[in-house]
Amino acid sequence: MNIETVQRWVVSAVLFHVGTVPAVTLAVYSIGVAATDFGRGVGLWLMSGVIGVLTAAGILAIFRRNPLSPWLLLGILPTAATGFYIF
Repeated sequence: MNIETVQRWVVSAVLFHVGTVPAVTLAVYSIGVAATDFGRGVGLWLMSGVIGVLTAAGILAIFRRNPLSPWLLLGILPTAATGFYIF
């Protein structure tokens, strides 16, 4: 296996963990915040979507793929899953 391929996989795995932990945490935390203060809860919920999309776009950029692809929708997955509980 080529060293560049290994480096891409390692960096993308690190970016995946660094990006998805805050996205999922904000998405889950926004449910509790929205119960008491709806505006702040929705703000946290939207921020989780932004972080998720940026993480997915970064991983696509590491592999030199077009950032505007259907894989970008995986970044909004935590936001979409918790949106049911907020609204």
